[in-house]
Amino acid sequence: MNMNGQDWDTVVIKKKQPSGAALKDEAAVNAARREGAAVETQQKFNAGKNKPAQQTITGKPASKLEAETEDFHHERVSSNLKQQIVQARTAKKMTQAQLAQAINEKPQIIQEYESGKAIPNPQVLSKMSRVLGVVLKK
Repeated sequence: MNMNGQDWDTVVIKKKQPSGAALKDEAAVNAARREGAAVETQQKFNAGKNKPAQQTITGKPASKLEAETEDFHHERVSSNLKQQIVQARTAKKMTQAQLAQAINEKPQIIQEYESGKAIPNPQVLSKMSRVLGVVLKK
């Protein structure tokens, strides 16, 4: 048997030293202290403090966000518009499903408009106005 192509040097396998988050782990810090290694700790700026003036994700301080008075709700169908749609539809003797089919929308859309849950869409309103023969305005 010919073994001329073999590498007979000694191979040493070492365990990789912990890095990154493993070095910051409390158990790793305590182990380093037991071994007598130098351990340096420092507190980050404002770490763990929940101050009202602390910056938020938006960049505004939390106190300014709480003082914000602007209302961020979508405009819904007014009660006047709901009544106009129902009256015009019943005058034409159409069901919600028939009106939806006539304007090429789902019946659920008509139901949402008549219950006041829909966000007014000018395109849908113009289709309804044309089919019902009345002027519908937001």
